[in-house]
Amino acid sequence: MTKQEKSLTMTVLMTPDMANFSGNVHGGSLLKLLDQVAYACAAKYCKSYVVTAALDQVFFKQQVNVGELVTFFARVNHVGRSSMEVGVKVVAEHLRTHEKRHTTSCFFTMVAIDEQGKSFEVPRLILETEEDKKHHAAAEMRRAMRQESLEKSRALNVELSEEEF
Repeated sequence: MTKQEKSLTMTVLMTPDMANFSGNVHGGSLLKLLDQVAYACAAKYCKSYVVTAALDQVFFKQQVNVGELVTFFARVNHVGRSSMEVGVKVVAEHLRTHEKRHTTSCFFTMVAIDEQGKSFEVPRLILETEEDKKHHAAAEMRRAMRQESLEKSRALNVELSEEEF
């Protein structure tokens, strides 16, 4: 049996083209990178293409500055039939002072798809360490909260027409 590839680390330099009008990194630029990192982590895990199904609990704790190195730590926390929860933690580092700050955290639900765009079953997640078990248990709670929230939203049956915007 091969070892599961369930985590990924990526570091990116924040450049001026990522800035908002305040001169900090735009949240949308970070969201794009977060999605790319979650995609890469899930794709490595299941050895296939994936699509983003949901993004939960995006917490922008601190601003990210142009010129900082930003490291994205991603890991597969939970696996369903075809879906995977990928948690991403973002740490910004000032290049001169080497000060590191935890700036952002979020959770993506990614779904494995085949060549026809249909979902398929992915390998079960092997929980090898206490940390794996802790992340998995928290993911189970988030999954239950997502389901509850989805059911409440469906119960509201609120669909906005174009006139309501």
